Amino acid sequence: MIAKTEQNRRARKVVQAVAFSVLAVTSALSFFALALILYIMISRGSEAISWEFLTQFPRKLMSEGGIYPALVGSFYLTVGAIVSALPFGVASAIWLSEYAQSGGLWVRVIRVGVNTLSGVPSIVFGLVGLAFFVKVLGMGTSILAGALTLGLLILPVLIRAAEEALHAVPMGFREGALALGATKWYSVRSVVLPTAAPGIITGAILGIGRAIGETAPILFTAAAIYKTRLPQSVFDRTMALPTHIYYMATENPMYWKTRDLQFGAALVLLGMVMILNIGAVTWRARVRRRKKW
Repeated sequence: MIAKTEQNRRARKVVQAVAFSVLAVTSALSFFALALILYIMISRGSEAISWEFLTQFPRKLMSEGGIYPALVGSFYLTVGAIVSALPFGVASAIWLSEYAQSGGLWVRVIRVGVNTLSGVPSIVFGLVGLAFFVKVLGMGTSILAGALTLGLLILPVLIRAAEEALHAVPMGFREGALALGATKWYSVRSVVLPTAAPGIITGAILGIGRAIGETAPILFTAAAIYKTRLPQSVFDRTMALPTHIYYMATENPMYWKTRDLQFGAALVLLGMVMILNIGAVTWRARVRRRKKW
């Protein structure tokens, strides 16, 4: 009996060692992939990075000059996406978390729909934006159509992040507010939402990080290959960093002369996404430390 117990203990140790080894190898591979991407981007794109590169318009079929209009266009589209999607995402999360019956059929259908939208390829959102915002609503290929399409893309991310943040608020906060005579909506607005705000903001930052790097949705709804001036209204087309990189690599007849510019623009885009994600993680960690205090 003792020998069998010792044998089982050794077998468990072997299984544990193998599992830890597999986890370590997969973690190392993930880090290696990230390091490889960073190395290629930095080694190929760092030479193109300069103040002129960030502040000048492209010239000579985008074979010279900078990415300034693409930076501005990405900013417009991302701000428009978060402004259009955040109120609906937070409102949906409040309803799902605070008002809806968790076991109801309609709630289950909505949750399945949100989860399904999270996995829909971005090019499908682009086609939907083209069919609905550009054609049906008559917005044309414009900043407004592109921003609304990106808003649809990040809406599931915002709903899930906001709902998780609301669920993390202790039930005692709600019960205390109701015990003092507050209405349901007043307790949600004055107690629950302020407490969940850091988590909601973290989700919004992650949504921005996804929206700023998407190509397919704005390729159909907002992107211009080349512009010599900045957009004057939300109904103008605009350049954007992801599509600018795509056009330089595929549509430019002098694409072989723009390799450094392509990698430089990609490095700027990658840096923006990494800064946003690091900012979200740092914000979340700081909020958690404050709660522990």
